[in-house]
Amino acid sequence: MNIRPKQDYSLRAMSRTATGLLLATALLSACAVIAPPAEENSDWARQRDQLQDLDSWELSGRVNVRYDNESHTPRIIWLQQNVEYHIRLWGTFNAGNTLIVGRPGYVTLENDGETVDASSPEELILRQMGYELPVSQLNYWIKGLPSPDSEAQLSFNELNQLTTIEQADWTINLSDMRQYGPISLPRRVELTRPRNDIWLRFIGLNWTTDALADELAKE
Repeated sequence: MNIRPKQDYSLRAMSRTATGLLLATALLSACAVIAPPAEENSDWARQRDQLQDLDSWELSGRVNVRYDNESHTPRIIWLQQNVEYHIRLWGTFNAGNTLIVGRPGYVTLENDGETVDASSPEELILRQMGYELPVSQLNYWIKGLPSPDSEAQLSFNELNQLTTIEQADWTINLSDMRQYGPISLPRRVELTRPRNDIWLRFIGLNWTTDALADELAKE
């Protein structure tokens, strides 16, 4: 009569041990697919270095702007040449055909034959168009890079690709990545900021491969 309880206890102990081993194995398997931190992510480090070297490029697409209960979806062509940028917006937009030309410390906005200037693109666009477009940082974000002027939180997918940047109160989501030679660039970039309830969505982005090829040839 005393043998069965000891056997039952032994079976229960073995069952608990086996369950524990299964749970540990499952946890280890789950950890194996989690992307490593940015500082240990060699894939990201390589991509980051390539994107930092890419300072001349051109993209075209659309940008959906939702701000202050209004929504506009102009077309955009952005030409970046080192520190100088030319951004043209036109289409369904309250400011019509607009050209923004700038460099650090000085920017002009031309619309309907009238030109105004300011010391920063953010100030000028807010004043003339009524919403914020973080051009100074977007130069980096649009490619899939955090801006170097402040700390950023980065998130990666299981392929070690950067998917989210959280920086300067903005959240930037990158998706629909396409390869241009060794460089991966997004066709879709979404920016949100809870403060002021502003939302920008760049869609259908096409990057000019000639500009990219010229830049890569320098490496």
